[in-house]
Amino acid sequence: MEAELQQAEEVTFGGGGLDRAANLRSDEAALGEILKGSGACVLPVWKGKPLINQDGSALALVGQSHPVLTQMNGNAVFLGLSRGTPVFAADVSQWQPEPGIQTPEEGVFFDPSVQPLPESSGAFCELRGVMAALSPLDAEIAATARAILSWHRSHGFCAACGAKSDTFMAGWQRICPACTTHHFPRTDPVVIMLVTHGNSVLVGRSPGWPDGMNSLLAGFVEPGETIEAAVRREVFEETAIVTGAVTYLASQPWPYPSSIMIGCKTEALGREITLDPNELEDAFWLTREEVMDVFAGISSRMLPPREGAIASFLLKNWLADRLE
Repeated sequence: MEAELQQAEEVTFGGGGLDRAANLRSDEAALGEILKGSGACVLPVWKGKPLINQDGSALALVGQSHPVLTQMNGNAVFLGLSRGTPVFAADVSQWQPEPGIQTPEEGVFFDPSVQPLPESSGAFCELRGVMAALSPLDAEIAATARAILSWHRSHGFCAACGAKSDTFMAGWQRICPACTTHHFPRTDPVVIMLVTHGNSVLVGRSPGWPDGMNSLLAGFVEPGETIEAAVRREVFEETAIVTGAVTYLASQPWPYPSSIMIGCKTEALGREITLDPNELEDAFWLTREEVMDVFAGISSRMLPPREGAIASFLLKNWLADRLE
């Protein structure tokens, strides 16, 4: 598959230029000194929400002496160097907001609540709500922090023997003290498809999504499966539409909690849709003109895709005829 989208790395969370400085991860003593130094910064993450400044345009990094870090769960993870500045991430989910501050509701699709952090310039915010406003570098740092800390929260025990594992390699591995098995952060590949037929594109709606929300079809790549095969299988399973050649367009790290979205395009060989109700609540074709109405906010069929999501990125490039 050859990339046909020149703007591929302009997708949110991609191309930020974070120097991950993997060569430093094995030197615990040096990293400990770096973290204690006055130049190091830490991104606190509370229940998956990074600390964002008041206008939502940048991360609100703190120094290693900030009181919130006394609530840190486990060790700080070394993310890398941001324009030469060492940056760490810390899970501070044990921290409690001040009385009267709204807290997240369980099971909601999008959490609009904001929790200000005293003695800082920021508040904990849902990343999906601010991701498009962040600089590429800040967005990459936030996505990396959210994904790696989520992995530590869910993988605290050895999958080989069940013993409690320890952080290793500056937080980029876990190691079992009982059987010495090494565990590495997981990334789940997901294909997301721009399925076209002539002047139309296919969109669908998953059960439980908010009213008016539709998107491009997507699904996880299965073990032993190529990206091309996953595209064809997912489209057919969800809509019974057979597709032709598959072309790679762009990818996006998607830390909800640990996916990599692989954007592809494919041409449908027919238009008749037969839904699998276990996969989709609805699916339909939109013409290019109707998609323009979607982005203008005047469509009666679909809300505009969330700014910063790869579905929005792919649809905009399709509208602009920048795919070939």
